[in-house]
Formats: sequence, C-alpha cells, structure tokens
Amino acid sequence: MMHSDASNPERAAQPSGNPSVGMPLWKRSLDLLLILLASPVLLPLMLVIALLIKTVSPGPALFRQERVGYRGRRFTCFKFRTMAVNADTNVHQGHLRKLMESNIPMKKLDTRDSRLIPCGLILRSLGLDELPQIFNVLRGEMSLVGPRPCIPYEYAGYSEYHRQRFEAVPGLTGLWQVNGKNSTTFEQMIEMDIYYARNKTLLMDLQILLKTIPAVISQTKQTTEEFKPVFRDPSLERH
Repeated sequence: MMHSDASNPERAAQPSGNPSVGMPLWKRSLDLLLILLASPVLLPLMLVIALLIKTVSPGPALFRQERVGYRGRRFTCFKFRTMAVNADTNVHQGHLRKLMESNIPMKKLDTRDSRLIPCGLILRSLGLDELPQIFNVLRGEMSLVGPRPCIPYEYAGYSEYHRQRFEAVPGLTGLWQVNGKNSTTFEQMIEMDIYYARNKTLLMDLQILLKTIPAVISQTKQTTEEFKPVFRDPSLERH
C-alpha cells in the first residue's frame, strides 16, 4: 500500500505520453543493464528499508508524489516515506520559494525538520529514500542520470530559461548532485542541469555514476556535522 503525497498545485504544461521519448538508446540500455546487475543487492536492501519504516512509524513504507519531468510531462514518482503521514507541505513550499528567490546554498530542512520519522534523516542523507525510483527508471519516466524531477508548484515558479533543464529526462543522480549540491545556489543548479541536457554523453553518465557514492558520503558527513548537538565543556563555565 502506498501513501499519496501529491498536492493540487498548478498543473504542469504537457500531458503524459510515451515515457521513453527523449531518451537516447545508449542511455536507456545503460539504465536497464545497471539495474539488472544491481538488483540482487537493491531488492533485498529495499525490503529491509521498507520493514524499518513500518517498524518506526505507522503508515505505508512508500508514497507517491506527482513530479514534473521531460518537457513538462507529469508522472508519479515513487519514494520511501521519510516523514509522518499527512505531513504539512507548506513549510517546504516556503523554504523552496526562498531558495529560488535568493542567492543562498540549497540546503534542505532535514536537520531541523520535525516532520521526519526516526530513520528519516539518515535515509534522506544517503539517498536511500529514492531507491524506489528505479521503478520509474524501468518505466522510462526517469533515467539513472539526469536533472532531479521537480514538484509542480516548483515548476510553476520557473522562468522559460529555467525550464530548459527539462530537455533531459530526469534522473536519480546528476551533474548537480556530484558537484556541490547543498553548497550551490538554485541558479547554479539550473546552469548545471541545462549544461547536462545539452551535452549528455555515455562517458559523462558513467563519470557521474562513479562520482555519486563519494558525493553521497561527503554530503552525509556534512549533514551529520550539522546535526551533532553542541556539547559545552563544564570547565568553561566556571568562574
């Protein structure tokens, strides 16, 4: 059973169609080959994560969310649930709007987000919450490498220039994710996504995939440091 987390924001521009349109044959072949090779590890891992979520939080392990992908096409994106059921999305919308309108790093709310379930922070930091998106890849709605699919209310705030990032099929990882991610601004993310959309090659995809795990480890360390409570030395308080 899956929990639907979709809201009712402005609808994206284009209707659904053939999900594999816009994906080069080499890219589709690479996606299917790598998922096939990794499935003996991924499937048991996903089962363990699902059981963990069910243990620590009431509600379904998975949720569905409407996302915007290639050329504005809407599709249902699968993720592991890392927040309480029926969590308020207004906080995220406000934070996202701030990131889009300012020149500050795109840090998530994770380390101070009370909506997260007990294991939610580590799942999000390691990107494990996004593993169910391999089903989106199998369906042709996503690729292993590409710009992140955005939420419709984010798409509604994009300019025509920003929407050029949708000339590539969305992915689980991408050029932005392995080049700073949380330390980059919204406009820098857009520039990297557009560059990828215009210049993607098999070699570039392989390089991004190889850089993904080191990038995730680095981002997890950063999140851990931010989450650590500050312990004060009692001796410093003595007069």
